[in-house]
Amino acid sequence: MADQSRLSVYLVALGAFALGMASYVTAGLIPLIEDAFSVTAATAAQLVTAFTLAYGLGSPVVVALLPGQHQRLGLLVALAVFIVANIASALATSFIALAIWRAVAGVGAGVYLAMGIAAAAAITPEAQRGKAIAIIMGGMASGTVLGVPISLLLAERLGWASAMWLIAGLGCIAYAGLHAKLPALPATPVLALARKLAILKNPHTMAILAVSLLAAIASLGMYTFIAPFMEATESGAVQSITGYLWVWGIGGVVGSFLIGPLVDKFNGPVMTLGIMLLLFIALIALPFSASVHPLLTLLPIALWGAVGWALQVPQNNELVRTRQAHGDGNLAVALNESALYLGSAIGAASGGILLAFHLPVSTLAVGAGAIAAVGALVQLALLINAQH
Repeated sequence: MADQSRLSVYLVALGAFALGMASYVTAGLIPLIEDAFSVTAATAAQLVTAFTLAYGLGSPVVVALLPGQHQRLGLLVALAVFIVANIASALATSFIALAIWRAVAGVGAGVYLAMGIAAAAAITPEAQRGKAIAIIMGGMASGTVLGVPISLLLAERLGWASAMWLIAGLGCIAYAGLHAKLPALPATPVLALARKLAILKNPHTMAILAVSLLAAIASLGMYTFIAPFMEATESGAVQSITGYLWVWGIGGVVGSFLIGPLVDKFNGPVMTLGIMLLLFIALIALPFSASVHPLLTLLPIALWGAVGWALQVPQNNELVRTRQAHGDGNLAVALNESALYLGSAIGAASGGILLAFHLPVSTLAVGAGAIAAVGALVQLALLINAQH
C-alpha cells in the first residue's frame, strides 16, 4: 500500500472514529439532554432513533443518487455535512432542531462510511483491500469503545454540547487531511437509478445482506439486553456491567483490526461462515457460563464482541469485490450498513417482546444464538451455490 494511499485510509478511519462516537454517544447524553431541554427520557431517546433511522434508511438513497464520476467530492461533501450537523446540534436551542440535526448527521455518517470504504478499496491494491477496510471498521469500533466514554466524561464537565463539538473537531481534522491527501478516485460507470436499484434483485448480493441482517439481529440485538441479562439472578445478579461492556468493546476493536490481514490471505466467504459459527457459540455459551460464575461470561463476551465487529470486514470486502465492476459497490456497502441498523432495531424489538412475556433472560441469548445459526446456514448455502 503506497504511503499516500495508506495515509488516506487512516484519515478515513479517523472520520469513522468520529462516526462511531456520534452513533452511540447520544444514548449516554440522555440525562443531560433531559435537563437541558426539559423533556422526558423517552423523548430524549428519540434522538437515537432519529440518527439511526436516517443513517439506515436515508444513506442508501443518497448514495444511489450520487453520480459515479464524483466519488471523491461525494466523500468530502458527506463528511462536511456530518461536521456541520454536529456543530448545529451543539448550537441547537430547541429539542426539535436538535432532532432534525441528528437525523442530518445520520445521513452524512452513513454516506461517508459507505463512500469511505469504497474509496479505500479503490486506492488500495486488491491483495491489501481487506486490511484497508479493517482499519476503517477498527476506527469506528474504537470510536465506540474509546471515544464514547471520553466524550461522556467531557460532557459531564462541560455540558452535553461539548461531546458534539469534539465529534465535529475530529471530523474537521479528517476532512482537512482527506482534502489535502486523498488522491483522485476512479470514476465508476454512469448508471441510471433504475440500473443501480437492480442490485436489490441480485440473489448473491441479497444473500450477503441477509447474513449481515441476521448477524446484527443476533449480536447487536443481544447487546441491547446485556445489562438485564447480567443483572438477572440466574446470571449471577451482577451489580455493575461496566467491565463486561468494556470487554465486549475491546474484543470488537481487536477483532476489527486482526481480521484484515486474514481476509486478504483466506477466502472471505469462508471466513464469514467461520465468524457466524463463532458468534453462535459465543451467544449460546453465555447462559451456561453465567450459571457457573458471572466472570466466566467474560470469555464468550470477548469472543462475541470480536466476531460481531470483525464480520463486516469480509462482508464489505465481498460486496466491493463482486459489485464494484457493476458500478454499484458504494450502494452495496451502504445497504450493508442499513442491514446492520435494521437488524439492531429488529433484535431490540424482539428481545423486548420476549421479556414482556416474562421469559427467562437466558432465552435472549439462546434466541440470539439460534438466529446466528440461521445466518451461518444462509452463508453455507452461499458457499455451496458458488461452487456450482
